[in-house]
Amino acid sequence: MAVIELKNVSKIYQMEKVQVKAVDNVSFSIEQGEFAALSGPSGSGKSTLLNLIGLIDLPASGSIILEGTDVYRDIDLEKTKKVPLSLDSKLTELRRAHLGFIFQTFNLIPVLNVWENIEFPLTLGSSPASDSLSPQEKKDWISFLLETVGLTEWKKHRPSELSGGQRQRVAIARALVTKAPVILADEPTANLDSKNGEQILELMKKLNEELKTTFVFSTHDPKIVSLSNHVIKIRDGKIENL
Repeated sequence: MAVIELKNVSKIYQMEKVQVKAVDNVSFSIEQGEFAALSGPSGSGKSTLLNLIGLIDLPASGSIILEGTDVYRDIDLEKTKKVPLSLDSKLTELRRAHLGFIFQTFNLIPVLNVWENIEFPLTLGSSPASDSLSPQEKKDWISFLLETVGLTEWKKHRPSELSGGQRQRVAIARALVTKAPVILADEPTANLDSKNGEQILELMKKLNEELKTTFVFSTHDPKIVSLSNHVIKIRDGKIENL
């Protein structure tokens, strides 16, 4: 079953008097449980494409279907230059219910410790875990994730007291805590040394296999590409091959 489907999606940026097509009439689907990579050189459009899947950027045209929901079905994209308030609320709900995010810069909250950073998405509500788990079940789930990413002994430490690899492990646990079916990762190994990068990839592959979570990467890292069972190659905003 496809959890993500794009049909004829384009994204155009206005650069002074010039229009740049960062994504050009792209169509593909990603199945549940895949370890998928959007691969291409810098400037190919892969990060823009990940932002479109993550409902962060608004497409200029086309359809984005997330777990059966045609996100922009009732919106005239060609006339919509700014996300209306009613749509913004819908996008927020869809992100919380279906998506987790892992960023290359970690984006942890400095004043919160490891446990609190992982727990934070649950406090926002409207996610599978926040809606279905009791308070004790949430604690047990966070404890399980801490053990899985190897940070149980670091749960009371703040991000400034962690290495880069440890911070990325916190970011992975935070992305998983809502039990979102799809995790989007933007160059997750870019700021890590080769050893930590390899360990993080092995961990994400393990979680993909054990929890059946779908992972979608924006990357030019050949290691991620080699581990992926679905590689979508992008150049100049277009699909080279699926």
